[in-house]
Amino acid sequence: MELAFIPSPSRGVLYLGPIPLRGYAFCIIIGVFVAVWLGNKRWIARGGRAGTVADIAVWAVPFGLVGGRLYHVITDYELYFSEGRDWVDAFKIWEGGLGIWGAIALGAVGAWIGCRRRGIPLPAYADAIAPGIAFAQAIGRWGNWFNQELYGKPTDLPWALEITSSSDGRVPGTYHPTFLYESLWCIGVAFLVIWADRRFRLGHGRAFALYVAAYCTGRAWIEYMRVDDAHHILGLRLNVWTAILVFLLAVTYLVVSSKKRPGREDVVEPGAVTSRDNADAGEKPEDTGTSADAGKDDGNKDDGNEAEAEADAKDEAGSGKKT
Repeated sequence: MELAFIPSPSRGVLYLGPIPLRGYAFCIIIGVFVAVWLGNKRWIARGGRAGTVADIAVWAVPFGLVGGRLYHVITDYELYFSEGRDWVDAFKIWEGGLGIWGAIALGAVGAWIGCRRRGIPLPAYADAIAPGIAFAQAIGRWGNWFNQELYGKPTDLPWALEITSSSDGRVPGTYHPTFLYESLWCIGVAFLVIWADRRFRLGHGRAFALYVAAYCTGRAWIEYMRVDDAHHILGLRLNVWTAILVFLLAVTYLVVSSKKRPGREDVVEPGAVTSRDNADAGEKPEDTGTSADAGKDDGNKDDGNEAEAEADAKDEAGSGKKT
């Protein structure tokens, strides 16, 4: 008998009248807001304008959602296109099923488009939002809890997750809460990136690369614990191989980038620098005018002194003639 466990919600959707509020979608939305909020603060600290992160997120988020869904549908196509399945379900993103690899890849394309329209370097933008993405993932993973999905192997640990649903091949029982493990790991990754960025002044995309490498490290062992159906290559789940490959790419980028472009960008948003320069220039006329007036007064005083000296010289000359 289990003395303690994490209970699963009896349902993953609540209704406000005719409006459904799905736990999975709600977690994704909250995660996006947190990522944009933190990214905005970091962007301003790097010298960018307020609101730029949100403007680019308008491009990045939809692309990311499409990419995440595409990756999931392609790698788990049998859930939607095998016999007895309805292919229309592939579009029901609110029911769960987003692959982080596809979300980051296609989301980066959307961010690139937004950055290009604003004349902003994509690596600098990626560095600013990296911790926010990790926090967003931490929040989004709780959507799997609402859907009673993506849990690990059976266990009787005090923090085991209780699964009560028996649909789609689930077997009620207590399992490792891999959603919780990944959520906590992502929080740790976010704080690691924030610390490393302050300590080493990471730039040119290296903060983002660190986030990717650190996330992949945790995802590999957490993925290995999961028991949901997945494609295997040489005995390992597909996502484990993906994590290994992406980890190697991220580390390679860190090493090469640090050698070719050390340090951090001096300017991340040219328009913001121009605006600050104009603001500073607007404050100068007041001081300049005061200095000019002071110069004029000094000039007048000098002219007066010279006139007095000339008058004294003439008087002395006149006195000499008389004597």
